[in-house]
Amino acid sequence: MSKRHLLSLAVCLASLPALAVEQGEYQINGFGTVGVTHMGGESDLDYGMQGQTTDGWRGDQLSKLAVQLRYGITDTLSVTGQLGPKPTQDSWEVGPGNLYLAWQANDNLTLRGGRLGTPVYMYSETLNVGFSYPWLRLPEEVYSLVQVASHDGGDVLYNRSTDIGTLSFQVAGGQAIKRDYYAVDDTHDFDYRDVFATSLALSTDNFGTFRVGYAEADLQTTIESDIQRAPGLPITPNYALSTYDGQKGKFTSFGHQYDNGTWLSAAEAVKLSVENNEEAATNAFYIMGGRRFGDYLGHVTYGQLDEPSGRQVSMTYGLNYSITPTVTLKGEYKRVDTSQGDESIGVFKANGQQTYNNGVYQKTNGAAGVPLGTHDADIFSVGVDFIF
Repeated sequence: MSKRHLLSLAVCLASLPALAVEQGEYQINGFGTVGVTHMGGESDLDYGMQGQTTDGWRGDQLSKLAVQLRYGITDTLSVTGQLGPKPTQDSWEVGPGNLYLAWQANDNLTLRGGRLGTPVYMYSETLNVGFSYPWLRLPEEVYSLVQVASHDGGDVLYNRSTDIGTLSFQVAGGQAIKRDYYAVDDTHDFDYRDVFATSLALSTDNFGTFRVGYAEADLQTTIESDIQRAPGLPITPNYALSTYDGQKGKFTSFGHQYDNGTWLSAAEAVKLSVENNEEAATNAFYIMGGRRFGDYLGHVTYGQLDEPSGRQVSMTYGLNYSITPTVTLKGEYKRVDTSQGDESIGVFKANGQQTYNNGVYQKTNGAAGVPLGTHDADIFSVGVDFIF
């Protein structure tokens, strides 16, 4: 089986009910990653979506496992569930992933309800299936911006063949209440209410897949931390560093993928904003190119994150080796730099005290507090992705 067909199989295993099951039949599949990562050159701050990249070799960011069961209740109605361990900040959780009913109304239309993946990113459908993309670490400049990966509700999937390719449309709605949100070196409850997400993709034979997406939700949380306002003063518990009280977050994305079996590329550009605060919008993008040489794949990725506080840029160099048709060994080196302002830290993670001290520094024009400064690091990652 070719690599392109195996990647298509990985997509099917991950989420969409593309592999139909008849009444009384079931399918058991799975996917996972065993990997470690290490950061050099940065001693003050951690890095990554949950701050798990440090100056030690750690496997609790990349490693994950999921087993998926699909059962046919009738010839058109099926139930799908996932179960497995996954890392959450500095610990591991074992529990269910997506769990939903799917009704295939006809060859083109499917309706689903339950806990579903939210179509935020181009790779949201296979977010945890490392085998389906070339990296060990998805480009954090883009993939660190929205932490919610699933919602409770429903969606509609529609596919149609045309003269220029296959059109795929998805619209989803629901909510995600009390989800873990990592900030200031801790996990907080975050509510995403009135979630709405939609995407449109065109898959062509010769020019790859083009995708546009939009998602929004009403945000509710308070980011708190114990801080010391000044040396010698007592600790202030549960000091509110940031609060969202129903403001609408909006996320727009444009993406493209191409893979002809030898050459491949991927690019994604996104914008994240909060209603009534457009001047604080965040823009990010990445562009990747790669080539296969037999069982080897070399790839290079440039990523950029632009926030009001400054810019992060990165270069990632990766080399993959297909051990078997369903197992891939991956190695990556990533160089990360931040610039344009003492408060610009990109995807590096500051704790509550560091965040507070930096805020005081900015408000007093440097008369008090401590700036976060600019940061750079060398990140090494190695691991194995597999499907079964």
